[in-house]
Amino acid sequence: MASGKMNFQQKVNIRNKKASYEYQFIDKYLAGIVLQGSEIKSIRLGKVNLQDSYCTFLNNELFVKELHIAPYELARNYNHEAKRDRKLLLNKRELKKLLTKNKEKGLTIIPVRIFINDKGLAKLEIALAKGKKIYDKREDIKAKDLKRDLARLNIKS
Repeated sequence: MASGKMNFQQKVNIRNKKASYEYQFIDKYLAGIVLQGSEIKSIRLGKVNLQDSYCTFLNNELFVKELHIAPYELARNYNHEAKRDRKLLLNKRELKKLLTKNKEKGLTIIPVRIFINDKGLAKLEIALAKGKKIYDKREDIKAKDLKRDLARLNIKS
């Protein structure tokens, strides 16, 4: 092999861990992403950041904003912009449902994870979510700590 070749990951599954802490998920959807040439190679290398990304509607089409896909090193002149708006592909029925729910106060659409399916296509899992209050976050932390402590006790005994 040439020294310039990259090793692609077999299973790409990048999660937005901050999203489950900040939001309560109401509904989840799988959406395709419209990508440019070198973006899929960067995704296969796992160079994606979902932290500050969110979804918004423009002309009845759903776009993901602030999704950072690092430029592919070997693309040179034909590289992509790292934080451009990317169109999401959903059924009309799902788009209409999300559009009506998104107009409700306190609801937002956020990307939860990005992965490569069996056919080699990049998919984005998005969630209709409601922001958590501080006391909800505290309860989640307590439940997680309790679960971890119970797991430790079961392992030791």
